[in-house]
Amino acid sequence: MKAEEQAFLDVLAVAPHPDDLEITCGGTLAKLVKQGYRVGLFDLTSGEPTPRGSLEIRQKEAEAARHILGIPLRVNVGLPNRVLMDVPENRFVLATLLRRYRPKIVITMAGRTPAASPDHHQGHMLVEAARFYSQLTKWDDRFEHTLPYRVPHLVYAIIPSDAEQRHWHSTFVVDISDTFEQKLAAIRAYESQFDVDRFDRVAHFVGSYNGFIGSRCGFKYGEMFALPHPVGGGDLFQLVTGGQSSYAPVVLPGQGHLPLA
Repeated sequence: MKAEEQAFLDVLAVAPHPDDLEITCGGTLAKLVKQGYRVGLFDLTSGEPTPRGSLEIRQKEAEAARHILGIPLRVNVGLPNRVLMDVPENRFVLATLLRRYRPKIVITMAGRTPAASPDHHQGHMLVEAARFYSQLTKWDDRFEHTLPYRVPHLVYAIIPSDAEQRHWHSTFVVDISDTFEQKLAAIRAYESQFDVDRFDRVAHFVGSYNGFIGSRCGFKYGEMFALPHPVGGGDLFQLVTGGQSSYAPVVLPGQGHLPLA
C-alpha cells in the first residue's frame, strides 16, 4: 500500500454538529472499528455558538467522544453553525476532503428536524451534493487540485425524530448490543450540551428507540440505516437470516431454548 493510501477510509460518517453522529449511529461506528475497518468522522461545523458551550469545550468533548468510540480520525470541516447551507462553496470544501480521504462508504445523517436545527437537513443535502462534486473533472482549481473521486456507496443514518414519514428504497438494522454502552458514554462526553437531567432524558430516548429498532430484528439494541437504492446481495439465505424474527421468541414445547441472535 502506498503511503498516501494509508489515509484512505473504508467508512466516513458526516453530520453537521459534534454529538450528531454519536446519537444517530455511534454504536455502529464503534462496531466498525472493532471489526477492523478504517473509520473517520467529519463534523461539518463546530456546533458553536450554544448557550453553554465554547469552541474549546466542544473540541475537547468531541475528542473525548472520538476516543470512547475508538475512532482514529475526526475532522472539523469548519463550516458555519446555525447558517449551514447546501451551497456550491460548501460543496467544494467537503468534496475536496472526500477526494483526499477517498472513503468507500459515506454515512450521512438524514432527515428534517423542524423543532431543532435546520442544519441537519442542509447537511444531508450537502453531503449528497459534495459526493457528486467530488467526481467532477476540469474543475481542479476548485478542489485544491486533488484527483477526482467517486464515493461508491452512500448510506443514510436516519434521524429518529424526522418530521417526515419517508419511504426509503430500503432499510436495514445493525446490531449494536455490544457497543450500546460505548454509544451512551460518547454522548455523555458532551457535558456542555447534556447536563445530568438532560442526559438522563436523552439516554432514555436513545435506549428506548435503539431497543425498539433492535428488537424488530431480534437484537437487544439496533441502529437503523437506509439506502437510496434496493439492498443487494448474492445470498438470499444470509441476507434474510442476518437478524432474528423476535428478541423474545416463543419457545415451543420440546424445542428447548432458542438463541436470540
